[in-house]
Amino acid sequence: MHESADITATFVHADDVPWQHVRTQMHADGQKSVREKWFVIGREPPFLSMYGTWDPGMIVHRHGHYSHQVVYVLGGGMWSGERWCPAGTHIDLPFGAAIGPLVAGPDGVELFEVMMGDPRSWEADRDGFHELLAERGITALPNPPVQLPEWLEDKRSDHA
Repeated sequence: MHESADITATFVHADDVPWQHVRTQMHADGQKSVREKWFVIGREPPFLSMYGTWDPGMIVHRHGHYSHQVVYVLGGGMWSGERWCPAGTHIDLPFGAAIGPLVAGPDGVELFEVMMGDPRSWEADRDGFHELLAERGITALPNPPVQLPEWLEDKRSDHA
């Protein structure tokens, strides 16, 4: 393959990307959130690279994405089902694979993620998620609004 003048690299610094609150819950000790910085949301080919932080104890339902996904735990840690994923854990999720439920550890969790395909998610276990929230006295709050490209419909309200 050769270099093309029409193809250039994109450079983005995390400080220049706004935080998006993508999930919120009310816990006994206050509101908890998942926040993400979306570095690139590509259309052709579909692609997302992002940095995320989760407050301690934040729970995300068992789900998958309409893409191949790579997750790298940068800091803190999280539970994926019964498996503890500390900083340094690399998770490879082929298209069609589900993960979770995901529970941020006592220090929260920091993640770098790449989705190679449509980054939107599908729900894998709604009843189990609601049972887990009830067991822990957690209330899921409405999804906060996010800024997506006009060509990408927000489908988070389609599931928990």
